[in-house]
Amino acid sequence: MQKKSQVAFLIIVAALGYFVDIYDLTLFAVVKSESLQDIMHGASKESISETGKFLFNMQMLGMLMGGLLWGILGDKKGRLKVLFGSILLYSLANIANAFVTDIPTYAVVRIIAGIGLAGELGAGITLISEMMPKEKRGYGTMIIVTFGALGAVVASLVGSKGASIGLFMKDIFGFPFQNWQVAYIIGGVLGLMLLLLRVGTIESGFYNEAKSNKSIKKGDLRLLFSNKQNFLKYLNCIVIGIPVWFVIGLLIMNSENEFAPLLHIEGVVNAQAVTFAYIGLSVGDLISGFLSQILKSRKKVVFIYLLMSLALTLIFLFGIKGSTKETYYLCCFLLGAATGYWAIFVTIAAEQFGTNIRSTAANTVPNFVRGSVNLITMCFGLLLSLNMGKDWSALIVGATCVGLALFSLSKLKETFGKDLNYLEESQIS
Repeated sequence: MQKKSQVAFLIIVAALGYFVDIYDLTLFAVVKSESLQDIMHGASKESISETGKFLFNMQMLGMLMGGLLWGILGDKKGRLKVLFGSILLYSLANIANAFVTDIPTYAVVRIIAGIGLAGELGAGITLISEMMPKEKRGYGTMIIVTFGALGAVVASLVGSKGASIGLFMKDIFGFPFQNWQVAYIIGGVLGLMLLLLRVGTIESGFYNEAKSNKSIKKGDLRLLFSNKQNFLKYLNCIVIGIPVWFVIGLLIMNSENEFAPLLHIEGVVNAQAVTFAYIGLSVGDLISGFLSQILKSRKKVVFIYLLMSLALTLIFLFGIKGSTKETYYLCCFLLGAATGYWAIFVTIAAEQFGTNIRSTAANTVPNFVRGSVNLITMCFGLLLSLNMGKDWSALIVGATCVGLALFSLSKLKETFGKDLNYLEESQIS
């Protein structure tokens, strides 16, 4: 194991990286309407909404591509290179995003940003999992995701207060920046500043050992897809995370235009719904991390959180109709807390596989989960077309996601305290 000071420093770097990652991921949801109104010059609300969905899908496409790219590179070239390469890419994309003037360019930049965003969490958790004592590594991953989730809070604050910062920037550069442009620039600058912390960080010892063995296949997708046992583990890892993005991607992200009006909430619900949900997510990750260490189990904690997610989805859809926006925000916070097993979920994925394919698994699994939001919304839309109603459609989709997650969880082995210094044996020529 590495020195405690080196590991602690790496945890800080990974946590800050994920902070900027979530900042950007959430920022688009916060400023997309404002940015599109500025770029599309008076387009209808429906047109802006559809364009926003298109750009979000482009970002998700980028994340799926990036998950594969960074995961394979992490096993072939090293976890640390992925950690900082992904930071550099999405930081530059953020800055570029501030200066787009048309939708095609916006789409290309969101794809590039998505590719960059895809590498951060998997690389960080893989590194920490391999470098910390096996009985305590849950604390490291807990810190990364707990702190990282707060990036959504900062994104919401900057997204709403960017105008005042823009005035300050105008005095310096002599150029008038819009609120949404400021928000993107800040995200990019934060990422570039984080790159300065690269000095002093170290690579995983497990990876260095595997790297020296030239006969071992590293980052080869066939290790996952040509081996039935590995493929089923991989698929089950993905499924247990899907309820998180059912809550965030469907219920929370569509609060303003879909669910708040449906529930006849008193007052105007805005992007603060996302902020409260991510605060809850951060609190939930903190609690789930400690709970996992106390129970000495990853699976038990995920089981508890899945049941909580289903119960709170019921309350959200049927128990707060006609309530105030404060009650709505409280429910968003609780829903976020109930899905706060993201750190444990990614850790489970990392712990299921050997060193020579671990980065690929840990990077692709969370990004396939994020990409599942398109399938979730498609199923939701299909049920709506059958006149099920938004509340019942959402409940059916959510219950299905949770049910499948519980089944997949039952098929995975407990990984708490598992020794990760092993390789996946190649069954391919």
